[in-house]
Amino acid sequence: MEAKYQSIKEIMERELSCSAHEIEHVMRVYNRCLHLAKYESDIDLDVLKTAALLHDIARVKEFKDPTGTIDHAVLGAEMAADVLRKIGYLEEKISRVKHCIAAHRYRRRIEPKTKEAKILFDADKLDVLGAIGVARSFMVAGQYAQKIYVDIPIEEYLRSNVVGEKAEGRVKDISKHAPNLEFEVKFKHISERLYTQKAKEIAEERLQFMRNFFERLKMEIGAES
Repeated sequence: MEAKYQSIKEIMERELSCSAHEIEHVMRVYNRCLHLAKYESDIDLDVLKTAALLHDIARVKEFKDPTGTIDHAVLGAEMAADVLRKIGYLEEKISRVKHCIAAHRYRRRIEPKTKEAKILFDADKLDVLGAIGVARSFMVAGQYAQKIYVDIPIEEYLRSNVVGEKAEGRVKDISKHAPNLEFEVKFKHISERLYTQKAKEIAEERLQFMRNFFERLKMEIGAES
C-alpha cells in the first residue's frame, strides 16, 4: 500500500471503534473494490482507493448520536474532505471522493452516479452477505443485546419496529432486531440494488448461503415447533 493510503488507513484506525465496522471491514471493502474494478473500464483507482478507505469515517459518530439524525455517509463525506485537504488532495479529486462516500449507504439519500461510487456501493454491500455477513450480523446482535433469532411475521415486525413500515426504513428499537430479521428486511434484497455484474454474481452465491443458514438456525432452535 502506498504511503498516502497507509496514512489514510491509520486515520481510519483511530476513528473506528464499533465491532462490525472495524478496520478489517474497511480493508475488505478496499480489496473488494480493487477486485470489482478489474471487471470495469476507465476507473480512477486513486478516487476508488481513497473513498474505500474513508467510507465509514463517520460510523462511530452515527452510532453515538442519541438523536438519530446523523447520516454517516453524508457526514463522512465532509469529514473525508477535511482529511484529504490536509494531505494535499486537489478539490476536484476531493469532490469525486465525497460523492462516493455520500452515495455508499444502502438506505441512501444520494444515488451513486460515477463508476467509482457504484463499485464502492457494491463492495460495501457484499460485506454483509455470505459467511462474513452472518458473522457480522451476530457481532451486531451481541453489541445491542439482541436475540439470535426472532420468530415473527415480517409484516408484523415492519409495523411494530420499522419507520414507515417498509424494509428500507430505520429500525426503531435496535434491541428488538435480530440477524434473521436483518436478512429479511435488508440482506435478501441487496442483489437487486447492486450495479456491477460481477458484484451481482457474487451476491447471489452468498445469499444462498445465508438462506440455508437461517433456515437451519430456525430448525435447530425449534422455531417451527
